[in-house]
Amino acid sequence: MSGYFEVKKAANGQFMFNLKAANNKVVLTSETYSSRAAAETGIASVKKNATSDKNFERKTASNGSPFFVLKSQDNGKVIGKSELYSSSSAAAKGIAAVVSAAKGARTVEV
Repeated sequence: MSGYFEVKKAANGQFMFNLKAANNKVVLTSETYSSRAAAETGIASVKKNATSDKNFERKTASNGSPFFVLKSQDNGKVIGKSELYSSSSAAAKGIAAVVSAAKGARTVEV
């Protein structure tokens, strides 16, 4: 079983998605979108942009924990954000999980 995108309504009535790996762990969380169609466009952007390492920006949270964001190569906007990791190597494994999970991922609605 490969990864999948889980689309759901956020508390504010907007839509968002999580990219989950084959083990059902969330590896990327989107921003919120005004419609399901806009969230679907975001999903297509993840599939397109997760193929290139240059679209992943490695960052450090204020508490020192590494994380990453996936940006669109077209407009530079953030498409999704990872969780906080315990080390840079764990964040690198997270990026690899996004790359792997996004390939051919199906979409499910919650």
